[in-house]
Amino acid sequence: MPVKCINFELRHPAAFGRTGQEVYAAALDMIAWADEHGFARVTFGEHHQSPDGYISNPLLVAAAVGGRTRTIRVRISALLAPLYHPLRLAEEAAVADLCLGGRLDLGMAVGYVEDDFDAFGADYRSRGRFLEELVPFLRQAWTGEPVVWQGKTVRVTPRPAQDPMPIYLGGSVRASIDRAARLADGYFPPMPQFWKYYRRACARHGRPDPGELAPRGPIFLWVTTEKKEAVWERLAPHIRHQINSYGEWTASAYTDPFGPFVPTRDIAQLSQGGAYAVVDPDEAIALATGLGADGELHLNPMLSGIAPDEAWRMLRTVEERVLPHLPH
Repeated sequence: MPVKCINFELRHPAAFGRTGQEVYAAALDMIAWADEHGFARVTFGEHHQSPDGYISNPLLVAAAVGGRTRTIRVRISALLAPLYHPLRLAEEAAVADLCLGGRLDLGMAVGYVEDDFDAFGADYRSRGRFLEELVPFLRQAWTGEPVVWQGKTVRVTPRPAQDPMPIYLGGSVRASIDRAARLADGYFPPMPQFWKYYRRACARHGRPDPGELAPRGPIFLWVTTEKKEAVWERLAPHIRHQINSYGEWTASAYTDPFGPFVPTRDIAQLSQGGAYAVVDPDEAIALATGLGADGELHLNPMLSGIAPDEAWRMLRTVEERVLPHLPH
C-alpha cells in the first residue's frame, strides 16, 4: 500500500459560501478520520494576505491536530521562515511538536511573494542568507542549551519531543537545492524534475544518495461513483481558484506561472497533465496499487472551498470502496 496523505490549505473563498470556522472544524474532523484509517501524513502550507483565508499559521494548526490524533505525522510544507523571529520560531515549533507527541516534520522555504516581506518588515533580498543561519541556530536551540543569535545569548524552552527534530527545506533554484543538501534532513521538490539536482548536490557534499523520488499520485484526487463529467463541472470553479491564485503568486516572482498552475478556462485542460484527477473507485485502486509501497497517494478534500458535506461524501467513498481493496 502506498503512503496515504491528506492535504489542506484551509481556504474559504467568500464566493463559495464557506466560513473559516466551518472549514477549520471540518478539517480537524477529517484529519481525525485520516488518523483512524491509517493515513501517514497531513500537510499544511503557509501564505499571507490571501483574500481566501489560506492558512497563515501552520504551526498553530499542527498543535491543534495533536489533540485529535494518535499516529499521523504533520508536515509543514513549507513554513516561510524569513517571516519569523528565529527565537519565536524555535519555541513555536517545539511546542507544536510536544502537542503532537513528536510527530512534526518541519519544512521551511525562503518564500517568493515579495509583498509579504514588506508586510512583515523582512528583507526579501537576504532571505537565503537568513535560512543559512537559521537552520544551525534551530538545531542548537532545540538542545535546550544557551545559543547565540546575532550577538545575543538566548535559550529555548521547552525542548521539542523529537531529538533531533527533522528539518526539510524546499525551493526551486540551485542555491535552495544546494542548501537542502548541505543543511537539512531532506528536500521538498516543488516539481519532480528538481529531484535529480538534489541527488547531485547530495553527492557533491558527501551526503548519502536519497535515491529515486517516490512515485506520487495527483496533487488533487477525487474519487466518485457519479458521472465524472458532472463532477468535473462541479469541482471546476474550485480547481480554477487554486490554479489562478498560485499562478498569480508565481508569476509575480518568476514572470510566468510556475508549476502545475497555468490558468485555463477549459475543463478539458483542468487536469494540468494529470496533476488534478477525478476517478472512480476501481481507477483509484489501480492508481494506488501502481504507486507501489514507496509511493504517495494524496487527497485534498476541501480544495479551495469545496463544501465539507461534499468532501465527506468523497472520503466515505474512499473508505468504503477503495481502502478495503488496497494491499497492506
